[in-house]
Amino acid sequence: MSLNGFLDHLLKSAAPTTLSDKDGNGGVRGALGSDFGKGAMTGGALGLLLGRNKTTRKLATYGGLATLGVMAYRAYGDYKRQQGQPVQPQTVDRLPPPQASVHGEAILRALVAAAKADGHIDAREREVIEGEFARITPDADVQKWLQAELDKPLDPGEVAVAATTPEIATEMYLASLVATDEQNFMERAYLDELARRMGIDDALKQRLEDSVRAAP
Repeated sequence: MSLNGFLDHLLKSAAPTTLSDKDGNGGVRGALGSDFGKGAMTGGALGLLLGRNKTTRKLATYGGLATLGVMAYRAYGDYKRQQGQPVQPQTVDRLPPPQASVHGEAILRALVAAAKADGHIDAREREVIEGEFARITPDADVQKWLQAELDKPLDPGEVAVAATTPEIATEMYLASLVATDEQNFMERAYLDELARRMGIDDALKQRLEDSVRAAP
């Protein structure tokens, strides 16, 4: 499974997981407790990563990775038209596989990084997340890549390096919005710094945030 295939599966994983009970106290909720357990029960693998059920269901409703591309295309296209610079954005949903793969890797990197912004992933939760990732894909290269991303200290500057085009930056910010809670101070600070590092101005930033809030 490619990173794009894994990401698409992850974004569609809003169905409950079937993780086994690790301590005899009621499955994942008993094994882990807290909102992390609730995420496991309600948001599949993505719920495990985020520790809670959030915009993941909205993305799943619209079909996973393609949803981010469509949302980015509309938001960035509208933003450029408002500036008097009409464009046809080259988003992940409109690219051939080689270019789409570059976008997908950047989006997945942003998603994993943003999931760490509130510091909720401890050692035990990390073990469960990796176990669920391994269940989704037997691809050793994908698993190794994900482990490396989870191991990295959270650094918005390092994450932003992957935003090599305005469209990728737009997609990465949308993915980060999905993975964070704007009302959480730490996560809001992370989002603001990531946007700054990727060169997303206030007008585009607001448009992207509004598009996520308006998703059904």
